[in-house]
Amino acid sequence: MSEGVQTSPAFTKRVFSGIQPSGGLTLGNYLGAIKRFVDMQDSGVETIYCVVDLHAITATLFDPDTLRQQTRELAAGYIASGLDPQKSILFNQSQVAEHTQLAWIFNCVARMGWMKRMTQWKDKAGKNQENASLGLLAYPALMAADILVYHATHVPVGEDQKQHLELTRDIAIKFNHDYGVDFFPITEPVIEGAATRVMSLRDGSKKMSKSDPSDMSRLNMTDDADAIARKIRKAKTDPEPLPDTLEGLDDRPEARNLVNIYAALADIPPEQVIAEHAGQQFGTFKPSLADLAVAKLEPISSEMARLMQDPAEIDAILRGGADRARAIAAPVLERTYEIVGMVR
Repeated sequence: MSEGVQTSPAFTKRVFSGIQPSGGLTLGNYLGAIKRFVDMQDSGVETIYCVVDLHAITATLFDPDTLRQQTRELAAGYIASGLDPQKSILFNQSQVAEHTQLAWIFNCVARMGWMKRMTQWKDKAGKNQENASLGLLAYPALMAADILVYHATHVPVGEDQKQHLELTRDIAIKFNHDYGVDFFPITEPVIEGAATRVMSLRDGSKKMSKSDPSDMSRLNMTDDADAIARKIRKAKTDPEPLPDTLEGLDDRPEARNLVNIYAALADIPPEQVIAEHAGQQFGTFKPSLADLAVAKLEPISSEMARLMQDPAEIDAILRGGADRARAIAAPVLERTYEIVGMVR
């Protein structure tokens, strides 16, 4: 939790975040999100983590069996990475109807101009906006509902989602103002860590992505030890040795990316990585990084494989989490309806 962040005393600190089950968890998902989620569950703050399957269909309608498989795989990734379903609430979004019910209220609070300014709407719809789904345009309101139906005060997000969290704050502020209440918290983003944005192993200017045609551009969380080591050994670098200061990595995106990955996996600052490896050529540094990555990631991939052999176990965990999530969300939705004037 970021120090210095103040929360209204009316709201208990609560963390919420979610990931789309769009298939193929990567190191970027792990370091940028899941590892941070696991760290937060021991912070003394209530943590709620979601597989946002409703968001997954805004741009593409999945084959139903594929969506179910990918939902379970993401849940397995959460658990294998150390997320404890007893300490945190873990569920998939579609099992808690309060998300979509609150989203409709927020659809009526948000303005069309707000939605059309969203960078991801412009990027994903592109020049084909007339054929984009209404869900793609409106999903930031659903994201706001995901967060605010739990009165979440903090959301760990990547830079690419910061604009949507700002919209969540705008919706909360407008709702509170329009109805003369102090009901929804003004949620704070939590953006921190050495590798919150992990870049491609083939191009340090691009984010690591499961949609990249080259499998060598990413570490998949299902990769075995040999694949992990091979991809790091072949990762793009430059001919210069590691510098003796972090500033020496400016204009060296591939080198900076590998240093950040090492720092995040080792739970140390990038400055310490530089201090310990200054002057090394990448022929020496990359084997050290490969050993570290294998030690940290291979147990996760093995546990994911074990969990996926028993989908009933995963489904039971998600159902239990949904029951716990609904116990928080239902009173918030009920009070929202009262404020709006719905007859119950």
